[in-house]
Amino acid sequence: MKVTVDQMIRETADVKRFRLRATDGRELPRFSAGAHIATTAGGFERNYSLVDGDREFYEIAIRRESGSRGGSVYWHDRVSEGDEVEIRCPKNHFPLSFRAKHHVFFAAGIGITPFMAMMRELSERGASFELHYAARSRADCAFYDAIQRRFGSNACFYFSKTGHRLTTERLLELPIGSHVYFCGPESFIHDFTEAALSLGYPKGSLHHERFAAKPVPNPQPFTLVLAKTGQTLHVPKNKTVLEVLRETGVKVPYSCRVGACGTCEVEVLKGKIDHYDSFLSDEEREKEDTMLTCVSRCRSGKLILNL
Repeated sequence: MKVTVDQMIRETADVKRFRLRATDGRELPRFSAGAHIATTAGGFERNYSLVDGDREFYEIAIRRESGSRGGSVYWHDRVSEGDEVEIRCPKNHFPLSFRAKHHVFFAAGIGITPFMAMMRELSERGASFELHYAARSRADCAFYDAIQRRFGSNACFYFSKTGHRLTTERLLELPIGSHVYFCGPESFIHDFTEAALSLGYPKGSLHHERFAAKPVPNPQPFTLVLAKTGQTLHVPKNKTVLEVLRETGVKVPYSCRVGACGTCEVEVLKGKIDHYDSFLSDEEREKEDTMLTCVSRCRSGKLILNL
């Protein structure tokens, strides 16, 4: 659907907030806390969490990634109020748990975005939650004033420039029945997830959302065979299976493109899979019969897919 950039607000030197309204004036689809939208602007398709909104407008916040020549730079440098962009309906791969007795959010940098809508929903429900938010400084802390105003008694801030750092020790102090949510850089999610598992947190009480796929060390090219059509495709080291399929004109579903949602899962008939997703369970990976095409690769030189 087409939306118009109704308002732009600078949150920090690197983060801008964009308010979007339907270009035709219609109401927007409902969304739940933790949802994101896929946007297409300047030829770049990117997913961004919804930080606020309702049927009248959506709000997203985007950090301008230094050195990037992609979507975030386009949004920051080329998009203006009044411009029209394309979005897809909201999807939610990072929902709140309804089993949690207490919700604990750990955010680093732009990882705060999904938690803004989550905290609003929990606050309206009167549910128990707390936020631990790490940034380089007060000036680099997006939504600082809004969080203080709306959720100040539930929030702790950690500014590394002042030596006040967020550590995994906080996990030791949480009450039984807490569900913890992590969002931020890959190293942040990895460290907190590993720490929580080592402390005995059940996997079902851990939740995270990635903005980028897990890094693939030394990716290698491989061959892809589509069993139903007989096509043989080459997957170079710098492209994903999903990208090659789409470039070849093979219509396959996909959504998050970071290995988190399972939308692009396909059946593998033969070959050894190199998994880099965070969607499949350990048992499912051991079966070697399914993969997520947006991130996973090959360990045997050739994969035969049921496509």
